[in-house]
Amino acid sequence: MDKSKFIILSVEAVPEVYVKVLEAKELLKNGTFEGVTDAVKAVGISRSTYYKYCDHVFPLAEGAMGKRITISLLLSHESGVLSQFLQTIAEKNCNVMTISQDAPINGIANASITFDISEIQCTFDELIETLRSSKGVKKMNIVAIE
Repeated sequence: MDKSKFIILSVEAVPEVYVKVLEAKELLKNGTFEGVTDAVKAVGISRSTYYKYCDHVFPLAEGAMGKRITISLLLSHESGVLSQFLQTIAEKNCNVMTISQDAPINGIANASITFDISEIQCTFDELIETLRSSKGVKKMNIVAIE
């Protein structure tokens, strides 16, 4: 079997805790709750459970599978780091849709990038591994996949 790092499963096939993490993420996303503490209390899981799985469980948008991805990044504040990261995305035949970057603090900048992956020229796993290992990337999390 291919050693893919991502799989798609039906909600019926996963432990209930994953579904509850998705519910908490949705409550935070839609503004029902402002903080994680209230959201996890509402769905019946602990904060530690939420944080253990929140970066690893994502809903699949119906009818738009594999079209867009949003990632959050912590980048070193060095000349060319963001530019090279964006170039890597372009080299994989992905199209950047939005970029948001905060001013660097203590040499680290927070950024969020949404890009189209519908015509990707490698596997999704290869793309993510390449981006995570890019120069200057201190941390990268997948925020959403649609």
